[in-house]
Amino acid sequence: MNRYRADLHIHTVLSPCGDLDMSPVKIVEAASFQGLDIIGITDHNSTHHCELISKMASRQGIFVLMGAEITTKEEVHCLAFFEKLDTLKEFQNYIDVALPDTANDPDTFGPQLVVDEDENILREEKRLLISALNISLEQAEQKVHSMNGIFIPAHIDKSRFSILSQLGFIPFGLKADAFEFWGQGNPEIAKLPGYDGKTPFIRSSDAHFIEQIGSKFSYIEMENRSFENIRTAFHTKGRISLAG
Repeated sequence: MNRYRADLHIHTVLSPCGDLDMSPVKIVEAASFQGLDIIGITDHNSTHHCELISKMASRQGIFVLMGAEITTKEEVHCLAFFEKLDTLKEFQNYIDVALPDTANDPDTFGPQLVVDEDENILREEKRLLISALNISLEQAEQKVHSMNGIFIPAHIDKSRFSILSQLGFIPFGLKADAFEFWGQGNPEIAKLPGYDGKTPFIRSSDAHFIEQIGSKFSYIEMENRSFENIRTAFHTKGRISLAG
């Protein structure tokens, strides 16, 4: 059994709140420098940098979970990951239909840039990606799992845009694969209605700046790195430990 260092919540220049230094090449360089074995690419309501970063990271021996940080209509942030590119693209279509037609104001929220490996700007996303989707938390979870994805409510210990800040409880029957801490976590979570006592916790950086990448991470124990092995680790007691 091997132990892998994972930061599963990293934004790029495509997220309006992401720093302009968060290009694919610089993210991969920083992840390598920090000794990360696995990273999650999770732009707000967009998956458009996942394929490129996955290809670039694989050259450095880094495994990429491809996905997005979606915002439900309750304004709960959740991480959604998928194994295959065609499934990722199908989920992006699902997001596009549910995303309000609200124009981004780059001066207020920041630019939303799709770039190539050489940091050339390919296009700018016009719709505001941090908008809440027209889907509920439960609908999002069910959709992700119907597409054989991994579903993780994000930074549940933050005072904004978390399942606890927005709802104050974990909905009964919500099938999360893990819950993400951003800070030291809240041990009182185990007492909350809806928590099954089994779902593991991870810790991630929610990096919007280069220096944040790998500042918080988790260890995942498994034979080797694959999407299915990561999912299995989430559902096997003792395979996840917090660090950072």
